[in-house]
Amino acid sequence: MNLDKDYWENRYVEGTTGWDTGYITRPIKEYIDQLEDKSLSILTPGSGPSHEAEYIHQQGFENIHIIDMSELAMDTFKKRYPTFPESQIHVQDLFEHTGKYDIIIEQTCFCALEPHLRNQYLNHIKSMLNLNGKYVGLLFQHMELSDTDGPPFGGDLSYYLELFGNHFEIKTMEDCYNSIDPRAGNELWFSVG
Repeated sequence: MNLDKDYWENRYVEGTTGWDTGYITRPIKEYIDQLEDKSLSILTPGSGPSHEAEYIHQQGFENIHIIDMSELAMDTFKKRYPTFPESQIHVQDLFEHTGKYDIIIEQTCFCALEPHLRNQYLNHIKSMLNLNGKYVGLLFQHMELSDTDGPPFGGDLSYYLELFGNHFEIKTMEDCYNSIDPRAGNELWFSVG
């Protein structure tokens, strides 16, 4: 399977975007709501229509960036939220992005990657974190790891602990207590740095 730009553009054209809830999910919202420093630089990778970035920006965080290789997804976001700074919208492959951030928020980008790319992805995420930066968010669990059985591609707690532990200091990785109903019992919340 070739999960390239054309693949993702076609998913948006066809409307097969089951990951798009149409709003910021509860775990991400509650995480943002407890942040006090509005000057933090934040990235949401593989952001799609980016309901997260819209909410974060509306809460007064001005240094929020979104990135997705799908032009259609980014155009959808721009039409829905035209006051978002154009310079903070990146239409590109994440692996080519070189920005630096205090927080990188994971929603569904990690699970969209073929598992053989995960080490490369985590290395790249780490390279984009500022000193004392955090990579936080959600991971699907109880799902197949095979490169042919997704996306989304999953894992389980022991797999993620080992994988993320090879790249980061794990601060939290546990069952997500505040998942949205359709994902209840199938998500882990993590915070690493």
